[in-house]
Amino acid sequence: MEREERNDMSFQRKRSFTFGAYGGGSHFLVYSVDRFTCGDETRPESAEDNILDILDSPPSDRQPFLSASSNQRDTELFEIIEKLQGSRIDEQRCAFPLPLKSQLLTIGGDLPLILSPKLGGYWIDPPLERLADASPTSSQHGLEPESYDIMERDGEAKIYHEIFSSRYHHSFTAVDPSLGPLVLSVRLEEEESKLRVILRMKECSLHAVFSVSLFPNIPSAVELAKMLCERVTVSKFEVVSYLKAPELITTFDEHRVSPNFKFGILYQKNGQFTEEDILSNTEESEEFKELLSILGETVGLRGFSGFRGGLDVCHGQTGSEAVFTSFHGREIMFHVATKLPFTEGDAQQLQRKRHIGNDIVALVYQEGPTPFLSDVIKSHFLHCFLVVRRTQGPEETGRAAYQVSVTAREDVPPFGPVLPDPPIFTDSSLLREFLLTKLINAEISCYKAQRFSRLELRTRSLLLESLQAELSTRSQCMMGDPSLSALPSSEGARGASEGTGGFIENFKRAIRVRSHSFETLGVPRKMGGSASPKPKTDKDGEGDSLGSAELKDQASPQEET
Repeated sequence: MEREERNDMSFQRKRSFTFGAYGGGSHFLVYSVDRFTCGDETRPESAEDNILDILDSPPSDRQPFLSASSNQRDTELFEIIEKLQGSRIDEQRCAFPLPLKSQLLTIGGDLPLILSPKLGGYWIDPPLERLADASPTSSQHGLEPESYDIMERDGEAKIYHEIFSSRYHHSFTAVDPSLGPLVLSVRLEEEESKLRVILRMKECSLHAVFSVSLFPNIPSAVELAKMLCERVTVSKFEVVSYLKAPELITTFDEHRVSPNFKFGILYQKNGQFTEEDILSNTEESEEFKELLSILGETVGLRGFSGFRGGLDVCHGQTGSEAVFTSFHGREIMFHVATKLPFTEGDAQQLQRKRHIGNDIVALVYQEGPTPFLSDVIKSHFLHCFLVVRRTQGPEETGRAAYQVSVTAREDVPPFGPVLPDPPIFTDSSLLREFLLTKLINAEISCYKAQRFSRLELRTRSLLLESLQAELSTRSQCMMGDPSLSALPSSEGARGASEGTGGFIENFKRAIRVRSHSFETLGVPRKMGGSASPKPKTDKDGEGDSLGSAELKDQASPQEET
């Protein structure tokens, strides 16, 4: 009886999944119960079990070293207990998934690719009811590669650079009592008799084109700003006369534009339900290698000169190989779990999770009928998963088929391209086009989720405030203000002109920086005011933008992946 109670206590301390409620519809589910239930007598006792046995046994039966009065030994024992019950274990716990419905066991002859978590919070595409008749021989709809359009994160971000910066135009700045800093750019297109205007505010940038014939005279900057936004109440704008203003404004407009992406790739074998199992895979099957070859090319990391996605290309600390590809002018680096370093004795495999857990979108390759649980990978960043399962293709072709499903957090808007009906691909080139487009659009859509959009708004506000202050100060210097003539180049301007990382890269670096001391990394502590600290190079060798040390502290939550 005491042994059973200890087993119950051990079960509560472990993060695991049991599927006893799922019924006996599939033999691997029964196996998973035997494997994960902590009451299994065949399971070897761990160090945690030994500690629990010692604590639960009567004083007379305890080991001699526990009965000793040595404070040092008592301290060591409680340190072990504290480690076993520490916050890291609590972070890795998650709720049990919903029991499988009996009717799910017969969908397409296999279990579905994805199951939603018990508490919900995720959407799945396609819905389960659409999978009833899915087979490689079914007539397919939605397989038009020409409709695979890649989304733009900010469709108007490059307008200033393409139309304004190299041509004659004027820029103005102001601080509105209600809207905060404003930066206005105006260009007269005489050949077309049009006025092109861009108004930058904390929330967004507004762009419009007006016909000159609508006005008896060229309208003032205030009038143009109010035409774009009725909430503008400022009565005066200052002229920007700083010679390097176009460079700073272009950097601000394009701080969210990046041609590079990085995605995680997880390998899920049959019967694997937990994060620990999925991240512990070290071998790659031939089928998995075939999918990797569809996505990109396996490259050696040492000396790699393309976009590295945070991987080490000098010392081999993140493995020797990775999967990389170029796609429609974009460079993509994949963080393949099986190619990242494996650490013996580390159930969490933090060397792998530090990369995949900091991605926003991941692809999961399933080898077998085991469904993927939407929330099985605990991460503050991962918002979307594309799940791919290899199935039997048409006999006449002799080729394999791939079934695809998508899941994302409920505040992530839907994104294209639309899954075919049924969601099965038999052409590898078409599968590549679909998956890479879907991955890119998934990340761009995830930026609109509440967690990212809130932080992005805060970062944009800081960037705009720094830009407006810099343009105003530099313009006064150009006009000969004696009090500012000796003013050195500010850190904010230098960061703005050099920044290329984009908001989301700074945000991810902020989470990593929190796990190290400021003294170790040499990162300046948070500073007051709008001025930003000097840009630095982070521990991955990638330069932060716009004095990101301060932005990281202000724009990132007290969280750690």
